[in-house]
Amino acid sequence: MPPRDPALARDKALDAAEELFYARGIQSVGMDELRGASGLSLKRLYQLFPTKEQLVAGYLARRDEHWRRRLAEHVARQRDPRERIPAVFDWLEEWFGEDDFRGCAWINAYGELGATSALVTEQVRAHKEAFRSWLAALVDAAGLPAALTGPLFLLAEGAMVTAGITGDTRPAAEAREAARVLVTAAGPDGISRPSPTP
Repeated sequence: MPPRDPALARDKALDAAEELFYARGIQSVGMDELRGASGLSLKRLYQLFPTKEQLVAGYLARRDEHWRRRLAEHVARQRDPRERIPAVFDWLEEWFGEDDFRGCAWINAYGELGATSALVTEQVRAHKEAFRSWLAALVDAAGLPAALTGPLFLLAEGAMVTAGITGDTRPAAEAREAARVLVTAAGPDGISRPSPTP
């Protein structure tokens, strides 16, 4: 029997959307297929999400909460604030190694719909801005220059794109080593120093 509780029905719809959209792409999955995977009627699906675009936005918003929580929980295990920065890349390496890893859901969604859906673009930008702000807080807590936030963000994002394409975990390890170089170059007191000339 389909769930009568609206919250449970919404979760079932989002579970089906996340599984299918992330594995196969958004445009290749139709509402009929989502109906079958969720166990909800098409009428119920459209009551919950009047358009497919709204379902995509809902999927991305919920995935954002789960993704950032998993990352933050992993990083928080490190007591040394400076070790929390490489821990970001440790977690990315674990994520890249998961059997169902298909790259960054937000980059994938933007690639499919960014040119045509303002709602999807808004969700993607909100996720990336939240991730960058969280990295900025890590940098600040470690006593490092705020200017490191941008390069660290780009290292993480580049690793996600590359791992999504190659299906390899190495981009996370390579990005982690580059992050360590940046943190070390900042010095123990957070002041960046030039590399010694030969």
